[in-house]
Amino acid sequence: MAAIIRIEQLSKTFIRGEREVTVLTSVNLEIEQGSFVVIVGPSGCGKSTLLNIVAGLLPATSGHVFYRDNLMGEPHPEIGYLTQKDTLMPWRNVESNIKMPLEIQGRSKAERTRLAQELIARVGLKGFEKHYPHELSGGMLRRACLARMLSADPETLLMDEPFGALDAQLRLELQAELLNLWSDSNKTVLFITHDIEEAIVLGDRVVVLGLGGRVVLDTPVHLPRPRDAAKTRFQPEFVALHERLWQALFEARVRQEVTI
Repeated sequence: MAAIIRIEQLSKTFIRGEREVTVLTSVNLEIEQGSFVVIVGPSGCGKSTLLNIVAGLLPATSGHVFYRDNLMGEPHPEIGYLTQKDTLMPWRNVESNIKMPLEIQGRSKAERTRLAQELIARVGLKGFEKHYPHELSGGMLRRACLARMLSADPETLLMDEPFGALDAQLRLELQAELLNLWSDSNKTVLFITHDIEEAIVLGDRVVVLGLGGRVVLDTPVHLPRPRDAAKTRFQPEFVALHERLWQALFEARVRQEVTI
């Protein structure tokens, strides 16, 4: 399949006091259309920085990001971004939050209501349409944020550790929901996590970032789909890939500690 996102020789440095800190070094990646690619790596390796650059929210120090062969320099209407933090508008209820991207697109009132209700049902929030963000649990907030991102119908989804703050059972539920939503959509997903198990359960491919934001491993996931988020982890293929990814992460951490 053709690459929808192409990252070429991407590097990023920040100035902290009198120090220049490199967080990404010569990253080269191609993300195929319709694929689910997961990036894992130790804290501070540049995962979120990479996603912010791909989203057009942060300039690179050097290198380029192309979206459908067009140079990226600002947010793209076909790219949705789900951040680590909940970004719902506190003065809007769930339904109104989900409608917001549709309002920006100029959709009719009837169409906004229909699409919002469809998404509310798909993410399991039926009955909570009129609740405000402060009235929702952590899992409901994540569902509402996901529905709002999907309401604009972007063809590519960027997701930065969206389930990282949730308990294990709720994380499994939302992983399963995300897989169901993705499998029916032909959307491209670039997903960030620090959790190896989550990476294997979700991804077609896992990319490991190490010291200085260098790619230390880029491997396909050959587990068959559809996948059961609760059962896949007991398969021999899962265990073998988990060991390989863990070893890559361990070596990346050791190199980082030696350098520091």
